[in-house]
Amino acid sequence: MYIFSPDEVAERAGNKYLGVLVAAKFARYVNDFPRDRSLEEKKLTTRALESLSGGELAYRLVHRPRQET
Repeated sequence: MYIFSPDEVAERAGNKYLGVLVAAKFARYVNDFPRDRSLEEKKLTTRALESLSGGELAYRLVHRPRQET
């Protein structure tokens, strides 16, 4: 199993925290699709981090206004 360093994730996402959030969100998105679980070799989070650090995953930030409580 390959271990991703914070520098690898930060290289594509800007910082390591944003990179982990983007990869987790993408893994949850992929999890919603039907698939054959008997053929899985890697976890979805590992696949998402590979896609992000490999430059295959494109994302954009959406800034939402804060709501006053």
